[in-house]
Amino acid sequence: MPYDVIILGGGFAGMSAALQLARARRPILVVDAGLPRNRFAAASHGFLGQDGAAPAAIMREALRQLSAYPSVDFIHGRATSATGELDRFEVALEGEEVHAARRLVLATGVADTLPDIPGLTERWGQSVMHCPYCHGYEVRDRRIGVLANHPLSSHQALMLPDWGPTTFFTQGMIPLDAELAAKLAARGVGVETTPVVEVLGDHPAIAGVRLADGRTVALEAIFTAPKTAPASPLAEQLGCAFDDGMTGPHVKLEAGQLTTVPGVYSAGDAASPMHHATLASAAGVMAGIGAHQSLIF
Repeated sequence: MPYDVIILGGGFAGMSAALQLARARRPILVVDAGLPRNRFAAASHGFLGQDGAAPAAIMREALRQLSAYPSVDFIHGRATSATGELDRFEVALEGEEVHAARRLVLATGVADTLPDIPGLTERWGQSVMHCPYCHGYEVRDRRIGVLANHPLSSHQALMLPDWGPTTFFTQGMIPLDAELAAKLAARGVGVETTPVVEVLGDHPAIAGVRLADGRTVALEAIFTAPKTAPASPLAEQLGCAFDDGMTGPHVKLEAGQLTTVPGVYSAGDAASPMHHATLASAAGVMAGIGAHQSLIF
C-alpha cells in the first residue's frame, strides 16, 4: 500500500514537513542520505530556541521526537529517481528498493561550489562562511574579508561592517563604479582589486590571504556566496520548473510550497533564493500542511 507522502531529505525542511504530517496521522516515509549542507558547521545560529546548538544534535532530537509517531517510517539512504503523477508516484532508492506515494515533498537541498582558491574549501563552514546572520556574531570585531563570487557580492560587503572591519576583494568580477565606491567608503569597507590566490593560516583558522601580486592581507574570517545547484536530480526528473536565484537555480513554487507538478511540494534551500535554518523549517511546515490538505480537498 502506498504512503500518503514521501519526504525526500531529512534536514530542517524535510523533518518540519514530516512533523506536520505525522501529527495529522498520515502514513509517511522520510528518506535521508545523511549529508546535510550544514554538516561542516559546528553550530547553528539565529534559530530561535536552538541558538548555538550543533545542527547534527538538533536533527538527532528531531528524529527522536518524530520516531514517537507510529505513522512515520525512516530510511537512511539516497533516492536515485522519482517518477509518476498525482496519487501515483514512485521513488527508487539505491539498491533498487522502490516505494510509492500519493504526494512527494522534495527537501533535498543544494550543493555549494566555492571559488577555486587553495585553502578555501577545507575551511568551509568554519572560518569561511556565507551567512552573516548565521555566523557574523561569532567573528565580531575580527578582520573580515568578503570574497566576490557573483554580481551581488557587493551587497554582502556592505552588510558585514556591522560585525567587524571589512575588506572587499572584487576578484576582477565587480566593476567598481563611482556609486559603489562611495557606498563602500561610507560603510568603511576597504577594497582590494588584486585577486586572492590563496588562503593562509593553520587550518581551520585564517591568518590572511595571498594576492596575485605576492602581497598578503591579514584576515581572520572570510565570507563568500557560493554558487549553488540542486543537490539531487529528483525535481528535474519529475518535471518541476526552476527559477533563477541569487546564487543559482531553485525550484519554482506556487501557493503552499506546491511545485509546478501537481502533487509535488518542495521546501528548504532547494526551493528558495534565501538560505537560513529558520526559513527552511518554516517552508517545511508549509509543505507538510500543503501536502496534507491536498489529500483532503
